Amino acid sequence: MDALRVLVFLTLIGVSSSQTKDCSYLNLLTHLKLTPANDALQVMRPVKNWTDPTKVGLDMLMYGILHVDEKSQTVESHIWIQTSWVNEYLTWNPKEFCGIKILSVPRSRMWLPDIFIQEEYRLTSTCHLDLNLFPFDKQECKITFGSMNCFEEEIVLGTLSNESSLYKLSDQLMVTQGEWELVKMEITSESLNKGGVRVAMLIYTIIISRKPMLYVINFIVPLFYLLVLDLASFFIKQSSGEKLSFKVTILLAISVLLLILKDMLPSTESTMPYIASYCLVVFALVGISVLEAMVVGFLYDLESYCASKTRSSDDTQEKVELEDGYQNEPSGAEEDIEMKEETSFPLDGPNGLNLLKRILEEVKAARQQASRQEEEKIQPGFYKKLAEIIDHVFFVLYLLTIVAFLTYMYIVWFSKIHK
Repeated sequence: MDALRVLVFLTLIGVSSSQTKDCSYLNLLTHLKLTPANDALQVMRPVKNWTDPTKVGLDMLMYGILHVDEKSQTVESHIWIQTSWVNEYLTWNPKEFCGIKILSVPRSRMWLPDIFIQEEYRLTSTCHLDLNLFPFDKQECKITFGSMNCFEEEIVLGTLSNESSLYKLSDQLMVTQGEWELVKMEITSESLNKGGVRVAMLIYTIIISRKPMLYVINFIVPLFYLLVLDLASFFIKQSSGEKLSFKVTILLAISVLLLILKDMLPSTESTMPYIASYCLVVFALVGISVLEAMVVGFLYDLESYCASKTRSSDDTQEKVELEDGYQNEPSGAEEDIEMKEETSFPLDGPNGLNLLKRILEEVKAARQQASRQEEEKIQPGFYKKLAEIIDHVFFVLYLLTIVAFLTYMYIVWFSKIHK
């Protein structure tokens, strides 16, 4: 009977204790030592054995490429970062706390890994841009995560997902791309030596590619079109005087495109981008073409000058012949007057007239001989023929140079794009 009473008494005690069990979050917080009176979990790494490292998983998603500044070598992007780690002190048995499985705790009450981004970061990361293939370039920008105070033995950085999963998710979530598109994401883990200790680093390499269509339409194609127009200008008649002015207009248009290119590319590039070489060579070719047009125009003007000089020489010779004929036919009245006049010149009289005639004939002979020598030296139309030969030969060489240059640019420029 006494044994039965003891059993009933113990049963009642168990029932009463189960009815008074605390199922509040406060009980769980007190058990986990997360109350304001306990600050130890905020300052110490959450491991029960200090030699065990804390494994931190870090995933980064690219939401958008906002702006790429070639001048300042910066990339402005929109990213989302997710981190996770295990706190060995924040574990409990849900059966002991009325089935509580999830507990929300403020960040200020928890230990947080001091992860930072090594690159200068304000939604803008510094990046070395290689503009050699501009505007068909691909850029690799690195975002490096590391701990400022914890060593490699304390924090090991890793990822929650693999590279392909993060790339596909970023590509799906990306809204703003502008003139850039995401090509690939690579993740590597390294350790950096700082003052004799090793610090874990997690490096995200973002590979982006420029969309070149705008630059092709507004820059490359117009340069090629201006080069074709310069070739077509050789079919303009030189005598019209419009050939040189047309070529100068083309040269000025290329100069404007060069000024636009100057604002696009940074002045700190160690090597000249291919598009700058392309523009510079086109400018030089058109400049040489303008010089050739000036030389040809000068030869045409020289031909016109020589022709006008020959015509004036013929007019002078005809005038001399007319004066000679006039001297050979004096009137009778004039002869009488001249015979009657008294003068002291020794050339008066028939002998003086004969001497003047011989002198005049010798002058005429010397002039005719000089004109014949000049005609033998420079035939009529000589400069014009020379200008035509120079123009034709230069056109052929100019065309071959342009074809060779464009072929070279295709081999060294566009072939590297598809690598």
